[in-house]
Amino acid sequence: MDTKVFDRVEKKYLITNLQKKAFLERIKEYMRKDGYYKSGVMNLYFDTDGYDFIIQSIDQPIFKEKLRARSYVGYDRVFLEIKTKMRGKEYNVGYKRRVMITHKDFDDLVKRSVSLAELSQKSVENECDLQIAREVDYLIENFDLKPKIMVVYDRESYKGDDGLRVTFDEKLKYRTDNLRFVKGKHDKIYFKDEKNIIMEVKAHGVLPLWLVQTMSEQKVFPQQFSKVGKIYEKIRKDTNV
Repeated sequence: MDTKVFDRVEKKYLITNLQKKAFLERIKEYMRKDGYYKSGVMNLYFDTDGYDFIIQSIDQPIFKEKLRARSYVGYDRVFLEIKTKMRGKEYNVGYKRRVMITHKDFDDLVKRSVSLAELSQKSVENECDLQIAREVDYLIENFDLKPKIMVVYDRESYKGDDGLRVTFDEKLKYRTDNLRFVKGKHDKIYFKDEKNIIMEVKAHGVLPLWLVQTMSEQKVFPQQFSKVGKIYEKIRKDTNV
């Protein structure tokens, strides 16, 4: 079972296709394509029946936490991820703890026929693996979490030195039924305007000068943009809930 723990500063920006081209011109001088340069991402968010976790996230508390499952199109693995975020004056610092299982194991987990801790025993490498699995089990059981919203998009990824990573997420879609890691025939499109690309910058420290200068030139500024939070607000608006 693959396990990773991340901590990093994260910033998000909504940009146009023209602005993306300007960033790519600078990026190619300083960064390189990631190992999974282009990928189809599918994020399945767990929540209560009252969507308590998403609503709390929208309120922008100092500390927030979410549980999601992520898979990539054509890849028979699911990452169970606990994402926590601490809000600061200038930066949001995110922490992500995750474990990896197969699609079949994930289906069994959703049915609650087996716990993640039990599944982790198949390939546990260290105590950290088992601890993260137990944390996931606790969240699911204690809050009665279920899969609620599927978020899908295409991602383009670049990486640089000192942990710098820049991603561009496009074609953001979602659905609230057929919550399995399969292509949805009737996924709904989120964006309706020209600022339809989410650029996300992740770093372990301050951003490099060349990137800050490009942001200034393109008049691009950081925004609070939770994909699942914005989608939840749109769902509520569309259904008049």
